[in-house]
Amino acid sequence: MTGRAPVLSVRGLSVRFLMPGGRRVAAVTDAHFDVAPGECLALIGESGCGKSVLASALLGLLPGNARTAGRALLGDLDLLAADERTLARTVRGRLIGLIPQSPAAHLTPVRTVRSQLEETVAELTGVRGGRKALREAAEAAAERVAFPADHLDHHPHELSGGLAQRAATALALVGDAPLLLADEPTTGLDRDLVDRTVDELRRHVDNAEGKGARGDAGSRALLMITHDLAAAARIADRIAVMYAGRIVELADAKAFFGAPGPRHPYSRGLLDALPDRAFTPVPGLPPELGALPGGCAFAARCDRATDACADLPPLRHAVACHHPHAALTEAADRA
Repeated sequence: MTGRAPVLSVRGLSVRFLMPGGRRVAAVTDAHFDVAPGECLALIGESGCGKSVLASALLGLLPGNARTAGRALLGDLDLLAADERTLARTVRGRLIGLIPQSPAAHLTPVRTVRSQLEETVAELTGVRGGRKALREAAEAAAERVAFPADHLDHHPHELSGGLAQRAATALALVGDAPLLLADEPTTGLDRDLVDRTVDELRRHVDNAEGKGARGDAGSRALLMITHDLAAAARIADRIAVMYAGRIVELADAKAFFGAPGPRHPYSRGLLDALPDRAFTPVPGLPPELGALPGGCAFAARCDRATDACADLPPLRHAVACHHPHAALTEAADRA
């Protein structure tokens, strides 16, 4: 988007889980994508398709039976090759801010939201001026995501799901990290708070002051994993669609949600399932990641499938499909 080096560059990222009896679960397969400075890339797809596993791989948070391959470059640092010390002291919070999918499980249960915010502010920003300055900075972080001041002294178990979500978002934004990784950041929020939250995430990317961990203006980016397509349409620059562990389409957000629409049949099915569109669910169920077919994993659910779909379609011209819908240029050529 900008001509500058991407904030995050993923090449051939694969994740396999080794299961008892020698079985392997292909959670993520050969993911290729970049996230440019100033860009929001929204990763969408049905539950269980591998989106959150991909996020965990970037942060080194996979379980011990996981095996990764490929590269994930954050600047010059390969996240997949980094050791735990580097990830803990350099990456998490400082270079990548995480909004977790299950915020209540990531908050320390025996400490108040205020104390966790103050600790994070002190660790990541170096606020000076004593206790008063630290307190004010923590309250400003809470205000940024509409977390109510009268709940700051509550413990996580005293929060609703939506309040826990906002607390986790506030913690993730404190470090002004170059890459913000938001895994379902709108869970438990009503529509007004969804819009406010994603707008704040967008402002994190658009902030021109460049006060993040690397300090260069316009260096921030957002990778948002979401089921909320309205939120993606509101703030995303590009859309990545994942199905059965593979990225099957990369598209400009305006073209994806407008004209000519997605090119992959599965992507079209996701939009057609929305209440404000056809409200028609995608037929069938996705395959088990431990028993993927040799060809196109979507073929059994696709009304465009032919014998050619017995072969695995490569990601070509930003879509992995033997029978994609027409691109804008192709449609214009026929008009």
